[in-house]
Amino acid sequence: MDTHVLAAGLPALGWAVHGGLLVRRLASVRRDPLTGLHTRAGWTARAERLLAKHPHAAVLLVDLDDFKAINDTHGHAAGDAVLAATARRLTDWCGHHGIAARLGGDEFAAIVTDLARTPGLFALRITLDEPVRHNGSVLPVSASVGHAHRAHLPVPTLTDALSKADAAMYAAKGHGRRNTTHH
Repeated sequence: MDTHVLAAGLPALGWAVHGGLLVRRLASVRRDPLTGLHTRAGWTARAERLLAKHPHAAVLLVDLDDFKAINDTHGHAAGDAVLAATARRLTDWCGHHGIAARLGGDEFAAIVTDLARTPGLFALRITLDEPVRHNGSVLPVSASVGHAHRAHLPVPTLTDALSKADAAMYAAKGHGRRNTTHH
């Protein structure tokens, strides 16, 4: 092989490898390492596009009830198991019609293009409230869910949708566990 061709090709190969590593690194920053869900940063841009494009879109916020008690009673590995199970359940519920994210701690978000294309909010609540098995223990799980329909927003922005969903989620918490409300 001609050494001049090899010498010219090595920097290009190096840059290609470097670029591939950067792409992987950026992707990992946008994914929560525990759940595999998008992080807030990775989810927000996608959610904004879906909300702008789909007139029947809905934004959801999910907060696990009494999550600290699981960690305190059963340990952080049990808490991690509950977080991972919640992530799977929320992702399965969204299906191909939305995306889920872990915003931090025990708070999750999702956007779906149309609630009618999902199993429904009642089904989500039921599945999120299923116990999680971990190391021979059955861990009780309960979540509060708030959602906002794009059609009910004066201005269909993600900020407004999250604000409405957040208010609905805390209203659900105020009515006790196992509640789902919307605005």
